[in-house]
Amino acid sequence: MYSLEPLKIDLKALKEAESQLDFDLDDRYFAALDGSQLEHGTLHVSVSIRKMTGFFEILFHTEGSVIVSCDRCLDDMEQPIEADNTLMVKLGDTYAEEDDTVTVSELEGILDLSWFIYEFTMLAIPIKHVHAPGKCNSAMTQKLDELSGAARSGEEEAEAVDPRWEKLKSLKI
Repeated sequence: MYSLEPLKIDLKALKEAESQLDFDLDDRYFAALDGSQLEHGTLHVSVSIRKMTGFFEILFHTEGSVIVSCDRCLDDMEQPIEADNTLMVKLGDTYAEEDDTVTVSELEGILDLSWFIYEFTMLAIPIKHVHAPGKCNSAMTQKLDELSGAARSGEEEAEAVDPRWEKLKSLKI
């Protein structure tokens, strides 16, 4: 079983003004996180934590790829990921998330980065993801072409228009 413990940061224990952390994540990370949309991929995440007066600025740089299904043929495809994200964290009474600011309980001082990395990865995936031209599953593409509305409309245009409708069109002013 993969442990997400290394992704939990003790903010109160940070001594330096700036800390750098690197994580290499793979399929085991996605399985441990139990995210419903992403299950496979390899990511390298560089996290830079700047300790400032009253808050922490956390910069994420994510590179790698994840496996998503193609919107056209439904086969798996590799989607490259490259993203830079910022998260502001402050210590407070209870845990809360508002916009890009997270408040962590001052008693614990622990911030779990695992879900933030997952969310930032999801945001880096384009809304439409399709294979490069010619790379889609040919059987599925052929079936899609057969069933598409464009093919049907061409057949309908070929059929003659009912003459009764032609008479009604002549009545237009």
